[in-house]
Amino acid sequence: MAAEWRPVRQSRTHELVLESIEAQVLAGELKAGDRLPPERELAPALGVSRSALREALRVLETIGVLVAHAGRGADAGARIVRHPDDALGRLLRLHFALGSYSLENVLEARVTLERSSFEAAARRATDKDLAEADEILARLREPGLAAAEFNDLDTRFHVQMARGSGNDLTSTLTAAVRESVRPLILRALEAADDWPATAAALNDDHAELLRLVRAGEGTAAADLVERHIRGIHGTLVDEAAGDGAA
Repeated sequence: MAAEWRPVRQSRTHELVLESIEAQVLAGELKAGDRLPPERELAPALGVSRSALREALRVLETIGVLVAHAGRGADAGARIVRHPDDALGRLLRLHFALGSYSLENVLEARVTLERSSFEAAARRATDKDLAEADEILARLREPGLAAAEFNDLDTRFHVQMARGSGNDLTSTLTAAVRESVRPLILRALEAADDWPATAAALNDDHAELLRLVRAGEGTAAADLVERHIRGIHGTLVDEAAGDGAA
């Protein structure tokens, strides 16, 4: 006798909680800085278990729109925030590691984003934007800087210049895309035959990029940042292609 299959009802209660919170955000009833009610109040109000509520809140924390503080007092509980940079970077890094995107995909995305951001920064960057980029460059030039710290500061420099474009989404995407390949770029920096010379050459590019932006030469800055990105990042793409051919 053949088995008789019937539809089963799937229960994903935490997704319903997510939809409810998202609907309140979209309606403007929840804004950055607002606190959610305590779990003991919110769970029965939504008609869900506290475990389902916690699962939904963990998802919101992961995607950078909520932060939860344990304990009691004024800072306890969950609060709506805006922290997209780290969340997007973590997401892209995982998808890159899983093979969702190739090194070449990431390279071309970086080139497109940063050409646009440097062109815009040459028109819109404020004195404060440029001063902060100057401070990062000064730290990048410190003698004896290890590759790992250089990598972190290099990321900050590129993100700061993207902020100078005046487009918050561009700077967030720039940070996320650069973050997705941070470990590989660090590996390339650490493998450099002459690390001090490599660091000096990269910083020469950084200094010239900053000069071009300050001078309002957006097209020249865009061309240089593309060559700069296609340097070490492009080498990683070539190495990956060679490994694939082997």
